[in-house]
Amino acid sequence: MSEASRFPMKKRIALISTGGTIEKTYDELRGVLENQVSVLDIMLASLELRGIDIHRVPLMNKDSLDMSADDHTLIARTAVQLAGSHAGVVVVHGTDRLAVSGERVVELAGTPAAPVVFTGAMRPWELRSTDALQNLTEALLAVQLVAPGVYVAMHNQVLRFPGVVKDPERRTFVKAG
Repeated sequence: MSEASRFPMKKRIALISTGGTIEKTYDELRGVLENQVSVLDIMLASLELRGIDIHRVPLMNKDSLDMSADDHTLIARTAVQLAGSHAGVVVVHGTDRLAVSGERVVELAGTPAAPVVFTGAMRPWELRSTDALQNLTEALLAVQLVAPGVYVAMHNQVLRFPGVVKDPERRTFVKAG
């Protein structure tokens, strides 16, 4: 058995962090949840990530409601650029404006060279009852399985852009229409 077959190459996955609820931490002095420091490294350390090599790209740390049009374009351009040099790209994003950035990737690139998968959380990772770790895990798996394109992976589903929107009543993403 050759060395290459015993130790297959790991897929290189870019992980862009932009902030959002998934990364909010509690400020004890002020009694609020804010985007101050990323918790993604702690989340990643708790997962078995065999077969992939994560390339972390801390782009910004904002609530998506505070993102400008330029922020969405920066996220999209960064994702498209990284899709050219990685097997896939996961973008951790606030859910309120996630669809804006997802649509922007489609506008800029159509179909990127590798899958770009957005994810986030409805409740911060720091809370006991959170969807954060499940959604991050699903995105990391989805980016390895789907064809090149732009997707959101959350709540046990993967949806392809364009036409993905947040349904505030169901507290998840759905296809528009």
